[in-house]
Amino acid sequence: MWRNYLTVGLRALMKNRTYALINILGLAIGMAACLMILLTVRYELSYDRWLPGAENVYQIQSWYKDPDTGREDALQMTPFVTGAAMQKDFPQIERWVYAFGTTPVVMKDGQASPSEDFLFTNDDLLDILKLPMLRGAPTLRQPGDTVLTRTEAIRRFGTDDVVGQTLSVISRGQTRDLRITGVLRDLPKNSHLEINILSRIDIQAFNADNLQSLSCWGCQNGWIWARLKPGTDPKALEAQFPAWEKRNIPDENAGDARFNGGDAQDWHLVNVRDIHLGRAQSGALTPGNDRQTIVTFAIIALLILGMAIINFTNLATARAGQRAREVALRKVLGATRKQLIFQFIAESVLISIFAMIIALAFVELLMPPLAAFLDADIPVTYLGSGGILAPVLALMLTVGLLSGIYPAFFLSRFQPAQVLKANKSASEAQGTGRLRSALVVGQFAVSIGLIVCTIVIYGQTVYARTVDPGYSRDHILQVDELSRYQLYNMGETIAAQTARVPGVQAVGRTGIGVATDNNNNTGVMVPGATEPVTIGNYPVDIGLKDAMGLKMVAGRWFDTRAMDELTLPFPSDPAKERALVARGGHVVVNELAVKRLGFKSPAEAIGKTVRAGLVDNEIGLMPVTIIGVMKDARFRSIRQPLDPLMVWNAKAGQSVMIVRYRGDPATVRAAVEQAWKQVAREVPFNAKFSDDIMVELYKAEDARAKTFAGFALLAVIVACLGLFGLAAFTAERRTKEIGIRKVLGARTRDIVRLLVWQFTRPVIVANLIAWPAAWWLMRGWLNGFDARIALTPVPFLLAGLVALGIAVGTISAHALRVARTNPIKALRYE
Repeated sequence: MWRNYLTVGLRALMKNRTYALINILGLAIGMAACLMILLTVRYELSYDRWLPGAENVYQIQSWYKDPDTGREDALQMTPFVTGAAMQKDFPQIERWVYAFGTTPVVMKDGQASPSEDFLFTNDDLLDILKLPMLRGAPTLRQPGDTVLTRTEAIRRFGTDDVVGQTLSVISRGQTRDLRITGVLRDLPKNSHLEINILSRIDIQAFNADNLQSLSCWGCQNGWIWARLKPGTDPKALEAQFPAWEKRNIPDENAGDARFNGGDAQDWHLVNVRDIHLGRAQSGALTPGNDRQTIVTFAIIALLILGMAIINFTNLATARAGQRAREVALRKVLGATRKQLIFQFIAESVLISIFAMIIALAFVELLMPPLAAFLDADIPVTYLGSGGILAPVLALMLTVGLLSGIYPAFFLSRFQPAQVLKANKSASEAQGTGRLRSALVVGQFAVSIGLIVCTIVIYGQTVYARTVDPGYSRDHILQVDELSRYQLYNMGETIAAQTARVPGVQAVGRTGIGVATDNNNNTGVMVPGATEPVTIGNYPVDIGLKDAMGLKMVAGRWFDTRAMDELTLPFPSDPAKERALVARGGHVVVNELAVKRLGFKSPAEAIGKTVRAGLVDNEIGLMPVTIIGVMKDARFRSIRQPLDPLMVWNAKAGQSVMIVRYRGDPATVRAAVEQAWKQVAREVPFNAKFSDDIMVELYKAEDARAKTFAGFALLAVIVACLGLFGLAAFTAERRTKEIGIRKVLGARTRDIVRLLVWQFTRPVIVANLIAWPAAWWLMRGWLNGFDARIALTPVPFLLAGLVALGIAVGTISAHALRVARTNPIKALRYE
């Protein structure tokens, strides 16, 4: 019996090669898409599951809600003071460790080199995060103990046998000799951690000149991981945090008490396995992902597979007339309906097997470039815990059953008497045409929806890169590292040296640059107000306006007047800070800050004095007078709301230098680097062009646009395969009708129009389904941006025209061929 089924199935495929090719290729594309998305989704869900004891390891995160605007920001970071305060009140916390990222200069053989992914920790982080060791003991017993990854050890020393050696680094202006006690295996990519060097320090001594940062409830500079005792319910523990906040966090504060006092800040426990796809993605060690995006891609892959199954169903029912006589004869010879159903399902499974073989070839060819595009390590293996053999078999059988079950029941119901009499072999059962039209509508609705999404996402990505940010973003070289301790008071010298470089037009220093992570807010009290307003505050210098191309809408920019200069003492000096508070100073704000402060217009704000928390909270608020209002400038991603800004002129304290240039970018960069090295020999030069920064900033949106484009292309290919097959069979079935029409005077274009209209009607109807769905999806996606394109009818009309054009092009070849057929041959058909 099995041999007979196999023989009949193979003969049926060979007899109708076009039908077989369309079905096998369509199913192969759908299966390949499903397998590739399965591998990607499984990879995204595998983050940090390789960590031993991960089920009890949690990250303590700080989530904020701005009391002024309602803006929410979920941070993976949390204040240092949180760890000890929580462990004191919650015995369920077995141990906690704080770590913060830094970029110390590594000194070797008298040469300075930059460091990346360097973490300092206050305790033995390896006791909580059981990172894989290659050499040495898996512990950081005392301050100075340091571990490197194997790659970092080879890069620094040329070998991974470095246990016992010393690593000299310059951090916060001090040279520290770190003892290498171990070598880590290179961490897998599916981790929220990105560590090259991990070193334990005495955090009190490290922050001796800034001890306030260790007791500040509003300072997020690092991460806390905690190990909970086995059996602890994290949700029950988290429910006690609001009461804990009231017991531990002081309400009195000279700055914005709502932020520093905890009213706008909530703490959450997030298991390390959930960090990558968690809500909190700000202040992350590595870029996370959006769970909704992963789910969306999985659904799209299933839709493409569903379209391939629809193709199978459509073509099988379209060919029903060709197999009607075969079914009738089998029934006459004694075959039961159950046997016929089994036979047709077996044929479907056979096609599914062939399709899966091709799909696996697609996966083997396409998965490596996809993994490289996603910067992920996604191997294609078939056996073992990460193998896909079981999903492959399950998908193959499922697709075979889903593809064949309706055609099997449909074909097996033919009655021998009705089929064999009056030459009914080419007949069509009632209702199947309507079903096929409905399925074609569904296919093209998915394709049109994906095309709309692709156009909108691409348009938003282009808009993000090209929208006016409020300053001149072109021809900017942004130089980092000015915030290093050894350069703190050398900023003016470096800027002056850079200004003499040929091609440099302007140089300015700032605490907030192009897409920097710097985030510094303070409370500002307006006369007559009872609550402070939260405003971002950053030090700048006189040259920044020209260097960045800032535009003033009222008042003036800083100049050399004494009150315009407001340099804060470093290290902190209470006496000097009190003198500054007593004297006051001048500031410039942006338009949004004017609104937040309650002024009706920029002109009204000029000359007004407010009090801002620019120095230590215990000293008090400083009176500052607004001398200028600059146009709102967007320094961060358009996903983030505009910041209300207050800037003041200082001789030191800025973190980046903005260089405006003309001429060849590479030549200017090399010359600026030489000027830098003449002043800052111990600090490596680190600079990026603004164009490169923007590419990196919107890398995720660009990847999403390309991924959607790929899915849309696959969907269109699968839909066209089905339409091609249906057009071929329909044209063949209507050969005699077309011959009669030509004899009665129909022209070729009339017949082409007739056939094209038959298949374009479902495409037009598909637009009516796809447009509302795509509009709803894209509206929600665009709402995630603070600045976004308008959702106009253009993407929808363009997607509809593209789909219609593809459908017409797919059908026209068959229509023309049949319309040009000699009527004599058509009438001799059958």
